[in-house]
Amino acid sequence: MSLDAHDEPAADPPVVDAHHHLWSFDEGRYPWLQQDYDAGRFFLGEHRALCQDFLPAHYRAASAGCNVVATVHVEAERDRGEQVAETAWLHRQHAEHGFPNAVVAHAWLDRPETEERLREHLRYPLVRGIRSKPVTAPTPDASVRGQPGTLQDEAWLRGLALLPELGLSWDLRVPSWHLAEAAEVAAMFPRLAIVLNHHGFAWDRSEAGMQRWRQGMERLAREPNVHVKLSEFGLRDSPWIEADNGRIVRETLDIFGWERCMFASNFPVAGLRIRYPELVAAMRRMTAYLGTDRQHAVMCVNALRFYRICL
Repeated sequence: MSLDAHDEPAADPPVVDAHHHLWSFDEGRYPWLQQDYDAGRFFLGEHRALCQDFLPAHYRAASAGCNVVATVHVEAERDRGEQVAETAWLHRQHAEHGFPNAVVAHAWLDRPETEERLREHLRYPLVRGIRSKPVTAPTPDASVRGQPGTLQDEAWLRGLALLPELGLSWDLRVPSWHLAEAAEVAAMFPRLAIVLNHHGFAWDRSEAGMQRWRQGMERLAREPNVHVKLSEFGLRDSPWIEADNGRIVRETLDIFGWERCMFASNFPVAGLRIRYPELVAAMRRMTAYLGTDRQHAVMCVNALRFYRICL
């Protein structure tokens, strides 16, 4: 069912948004938007515009006219004491508004209560996966390898091993300089369905930065259980430029293949740089060379399959 405000047939082909967020300050606490607000730490810099409710009505208004037929909600860094409460709230939104149609929840993977928390999430039928961000280095020159909470931490890996046993996927979010390490983890868990968030963050568009990103993506793509979201091409203190971002999209498609790539908006965060209809239109232009059927897979079908959404 389309999320457009009216039931009239949409002229554009259907879209499945594989990554967006909702939040309500009345229902929960979001430290990164409230008491712990810090533009210096946020990858896009100043984000005061996000410090207000973003509810289903706001998403519907932002995406109006885009023929969004299903969405995937990815945990919005709600207070970690409210992990399961976020999942419960999202199910109430689905009951009232018809979306989101799948939920990627949060659970710490290196805690004694990890399995208990995962099973609590699984009491809710829309839960498909978990996003639990590993500890990462702040720059390519720094290293946190082997530290608690990293991709090499045995406790963290034991928690990750629970996901395929429970039928859950993993939303992987790391900067480009951790992609090769993420590939090592993907190889350890071939039955774990993994999707890389935000194209692996090609933040450094210099030749050296692009080469580092490309090498990491090529290494990660060798693991057949890894997919990737074509999302969040915004840069700190820079405008959204289609020519530059189109290069990233084409290279990602070349590296992973159209079968393992899916469109995602990352709204409302991406709205700091681009409006939703402009984003969808740009993605359609950037993927038009694939042809109708393959473009439809990237913009719609692949996300339905990965997140097991039935329309």
